[in-house]
Amino acid sequence: MALLRKINHILLMLLVLIVCLLLHSKLFRGLSQPKLKLTETRKDPERAPKVPVEKAAEGEDDIPVVICAAEERMGGAMATINSIHSNTEAIVFFYIVTLRDAIKLTRQYIEKTKLKGIKYKILEFNPMVLKGKVKPDSSRPDLLHPLNFVRFYLPLLDISHKRVIYLDDDVIVQGDIKDLYHTKLEKGHAAAFATDCDLPSTHEMVRSVGMQTTYMGFLDYRKQEVRDLRINPSDCSFNPGVFVADIGEWKKQKITKQLEKWMEENFRENIYSSAMAGGVATPPMLIVFHDKYTIIDPLWHVRHLGWSPDTRYSETFLQGAHLLHWNGRFKPWDYPCVHLDLWEKWFIPDPTGKFSLVRPEGKI
Repeated sequence: MALLRKINHILLMLLVLIVCLLLHSKLFRGLSQPKLKLTETRKDPERAPKVPVEKAAEGEDDIPVVICAAEERMGGAMATINSIHSNTEAIVFFYIVTLRDAIKLTRQYIEKTKLKGIKYKILEFNPMVLKGKVKPDSSRPDLLHPLNFVRFYLPLLDISHKRVIYLDDDVIVQGDIKDLYHTKLEKGHAAAFATDCDLPSTHEMVRSVGMQTTYMGFLDYRKQEVRDLRINPSDCSFNPGVFVADIGEWKKQKITKQLEKWMEENFRENIYSSAMAGGVATPPMLIVFHDKYTIIDPLWHVRHLGWSPDTRYSETFLQGAHLLHWNGRFKPWDYPCVHLDLWEKWFIPDPTGKFSLVRPEGKI
């Protein structure tokens, strides 16, 4: 009887050992399998919640492009991405910045359309970072959208590249984006923009629609804080909807802190407003980068296409432009707007049906 109990005890121990080995083997295989999705933490000062994103490997030779994708303008951002991807042989990595509510739509728009082959990462922007820096203004509420200020916070985004291109979502790229990316920045410059005085062939059109091309159109020179800057009001302004940024130099010069300072100054003293030419996102950039930026090829930022519903550029001129920008009230996904054919050729219908074009015959 004692021998039987001893045998049963040995068998029980062997059974327990076998179960442990099976569990260990299963656990080891689970840990060894590659993960298809990662949860990444956004780098912003508000310690925002973790955001699930599609993880793609960022290569050193990729051309990194930062673009914002607001839910109500999603079709615009996707048209921009499509035009970039279609006009280059280079590998482009898209950092697509959006708000939490639009993350799902952004992913669906890419994965269920011809864009599913692009390299990208979706980053969530936390609008709480703007608290105490932007005051409501009813004249142009669209200019106060939180994503308009993403360009101020480039070093705080989860970006691994040392240099990036930033583009607004109302842009179409007709040239090879790698040419813009390889713009040589002058020593000590954190960014390169197109100056508003750079393209003589556009001056007549700009004057006809009352567009501002100098600092006088963006800053209130009646305010002492503005006069103390000692910036000549007739100095040429620039549009910050298209630029190349050196992230290391941006950090070194603490550009984000400088921009926040002028946002807070306006919050207290109202030294500019969205009723002025460029809204509240442009003036801080003009102040911080005054006389401290490299000038890009003007054909890489042909703008003002959205400033008038009926004032047009010559078709020949636009065909030779590398980048078109519908800055202004009249967007190519709405109606009326000029040069719609140049934008619509890159538009991809929303597979979810949430975004639609406004045309004379109705929404399509």
